[in-house]
This record gives sequence, C-alpha cells and structure tokens, in this order.
Amino acid sequence: MNSVFGKLKAGLSRTRSGVVDKMDDVVKAHNEVNEDLWDELEEILISGDIGVNVSMKLIEDVRAKIEDLGIRKTSNILNFMKSAVKRVVMNGETDRDIFDIPESVQLPYVIIVVGVNGTGKTTSIGKLAHQFRLQNKKVLLAAADTFRAAASEQLEIWAKRSNVDIITNMPGTDPASVAYDSLQAAISRQVDVLIIDTAGRLHTKANLMEELKKVDRVLKKLRPDVPHETLLVMDATTGQNGLSQARQFMQAVGVTGIVLTKLDGTAKGGVVLSIRDELDVPVRLIGVGEQMEDLQPFHPEEFVEAMFQ
Repeated sequence: MNSVFGKLKAGLSRTRSGVVDKMDDVVKAHNEVNEDLWDELEEILISGDIGVNVSMKLIEDVRAKIEDLGIRKTSNILNFMKSAVKRVVMNGETDRDIFDIPESVQLPYVIIVVGVNGTGKTTSIGKLAHQFRLQNKKVLLAAADTFRAAASEQLEIWAKRSNVDIITNMPGTDPASVAYDSLQAAISRQVDVLIIDTAGRLHTKANLMEELKKVDRVLKKLRPDVPHETLLVMDATTGQNGLSQARQFMQAVGVTGIVLTKLDGTAKGGVVLSIRDELDVPVRLIGVGEQMEDLQPFHPEEFVEAMFQ
C-alpha cells in the first residue's frame, strides 16, 4: 500500500466505521433481501450524513440491480453498494490533478480560494503553495482577505513555510485592488502560480458575495481568461450544513472545485457524494491530516476504495 493511499484510508477510518462497517453488520444480520434490509441500509446512509436524496438514489440503484439479477441472498450487496457509490462520486467527471497545469494556460495560473472562516481556507492555501513549490513552480500568494488582520498574518506565516512570495496591504484595503495588484505583480515577475485568498466572513452577508464578484471582474480586466480555478474550501465536519454555504458561494462566483478539509476528523466523509450529486461540482482536493503533504488531489476511485476497504 503506498503512503498516499494509506493516509487516505486512515483519514476515512471514521467514515468507514460509521457507514460501511454498519452496513456490513446489517447485511450479515439478514440472510435474505427484504424490506427491512433496505430500510436499515438507507437509515445508515442518511445518519452518515450522505444526505436523504443521495441515500435514496443509492438504495434504488442497488435494489434495481439486485432485482434484475434475481438475487435473494445478501452476501454481495456491499459490492453493489460500492459500485453505486463510485458512480455517484465520479458522476462523469474526468480525474484531473489540480497540480497538472494545462499546457494551454497562459501563465500565471490563477487560483482564487473562497470559503467561510474556520473551514481551513488559509491552511489549505499554504499547503497548495507548498505542493506547487515541490514541483519547482514559482508561486505568489495574495492576501486579499483584508477585513481580518489575522488572515494576512496567517498567510504570511504560510508563505515563509512554503518559501513563496506574498502580496499584502493594509487592513481594510479593497480586496479587489489587492487581487489586481497581485496579478500585475505575478505577470511582471513571471510567476507560474498565483493563489488569491479572499474574505471569509459569514456567507449570509450579501456584501461578501459582492466583494467576491468584484474580485472576479477586476481580474478579468487585466486577463479575461482568469481565474483558471475558483476553489471553495469546505469543512467536512459540517457535513450537510456545508452544502448551504456552498450554494451561496456558487451563486456569487463560478466555483470550479471543492477543497474538502478535515476528512480525518469526521465520520461525515460521505458528504462527498452530496457534493457531487447535489452541487455538481468536482472535489479537487481533500485534507486527511495536519502535515503539508496531507492535502491530496482527489481521485474518485481511490476515495471509494479507501472508504470500503
């Protein structure tokens, strides 16, 4: 087992014990397929924070396959469930590593990072920068979360750890102007990757969303093709509650991918299924630990294998 898969498997241990192991126990308790079995499996999925809609779809999918094949014994049901989960998680998405910058992109590769405070946004940016640096990419960070002085300070600490440059400004400065200045600097310095941190106050505040829209507009004045990625950081421990936050951000900016943090500290890893099914946005990165390398590119098949092993 490689170390990356091992960390993923360890990070999903709570989700596995809270969902998969419980389903296994239920399946073993029933010799034959019956209504009670389906009800119990659905209840486990919902209680595992997979979401009512997705849970019902999974049960319907597996049930249809079982009935089509005329299977009465329960022994292979978990294998059918695993396949159903894989279909939801993949959802037609191509497995693309965010660290592989397309050759067609005119550098700098610009990533905007959004999300409410406390989700691990700043930490994720630091880990992103570190991993791009491991590829010998020249990285610039932009501290455009100017409404919270601590945000710039935290980002500066990560910049030093990752050995990358950072653009900051005085607290209260217009975030869009910081983003614009940063893109100008990235172009003049011939930077490979520009990562822009944005304000993370509560998503219910309309002015935050307007600020994010403005950042996007201002950047496009300088380079119409940017940002190349807009990543929304979500805390896996919030489970289904995080989906409402995500919807607010998606209405304001064109979110292209999710960074799902703190998967190692929760049994709610099944929220990945709801993200793919209800939000129709790919998960790009997952956090499975505290170390720099523990922010991993999300590979759907590996995720499902780790969840069910």
